[in-house]
Amino acid sequence: MPRPLWKGALSFGLVNIPVELYPAENRNSFEFSMLDKRDLSPVGYKRYSKKSGKDVPWENIVKGYEYEKNRYVVLSDEDFRRANVKATQTIEIRTFVGADEIPVEFYETPYFLAPGKRGEKAYALLRETLKASNRAAVAEFVLRTTPHLAIVVPNGRALMLDTLRFRDELREPKDLELPPEGVKSAKVAPKEIELAKRLVDDMTEHWDAAKYHNTYHDDLMAQIKKKIKEGRTTEITEPDQGEAEPRSAQVIDLAALLQQSLAKGAGDGHRAAKRAPSTTKPAARRKRA
Repeated sequence: MPRPLWKGALSFGLVNIPVELYPAENRNSFEFSMLDKRDLSPVGYKRYSKKSGKDVPWENIVKGYEYEKNRYVVLSDEDFRRANVKATQTIEIRTFVGADEIPVEFYETPYFLAPGKRGEKAYALLRETLKASNRAAVAEFVLRTTPHLAIVVPNGRALMLDTLRFRDELREPKDLELPPEGVKSAKVAPKEIELAKRLVDDMTEHWDAAKYHNTYHDDLMAQIKKKIKEGRTTEITEPDQGEAEPRSAQVIDLAALLQQSLAKGAGDGHRAAKRAPSTTKPAARRKRA
């Protein structure tokens, strides 16, 4: 495991559990360098003084809050800590909710919580209590000077913490052009609903994360290796001539397309014995782009 991102206590009631916070993500991402296309020389970022125009080394950079035009209050990590010592050292559980109550759009980033020294028993107590009651803990804490809303849920032997978006961080879809709700209002035919339900039933199975893989990452790496093998490392690939732009599908007969999908076994060999859908839990709701 990497080094903990945060150390402190998980608190509910009068119980304080020493814990450490670890990242639960392992994103397959590429590290790209910015290059000047004329000679492929690396392009860097400069931190410079807007007053003198000279470079400023990291050790001379501090945070400042502009309280008047061009007048600042300088803040250090100690100022952030002193603002609310408890908030910077404690994951404070505010309430408990049903394990499936929080909508998916609130979920943000997953972390592991591990017990600190002499915190194993209290950690296990909270984990097993959440499992037995089918509850999730809603908490607040500060990470790297940023306040977070979070949910704590059991996941096997571990407690997981998912940061949540605050309500005012989510946009309303009021400005989007969306079809009206309801079958009649949306002008969806009963036959189309029935066919769509059959297709959904045929494609329903239990959640298995191992079935899904970031194929785009592999495909791009294959393209990189191909350019290296062919000696085209400095060549800028241009779009193929005459390649058609993707167009929006124009559905003429939705029912016919649904029937074709059913006949083809949902297109991917999904036609099988009907499976009962799995129950969605917070851990399975996490969205990764």
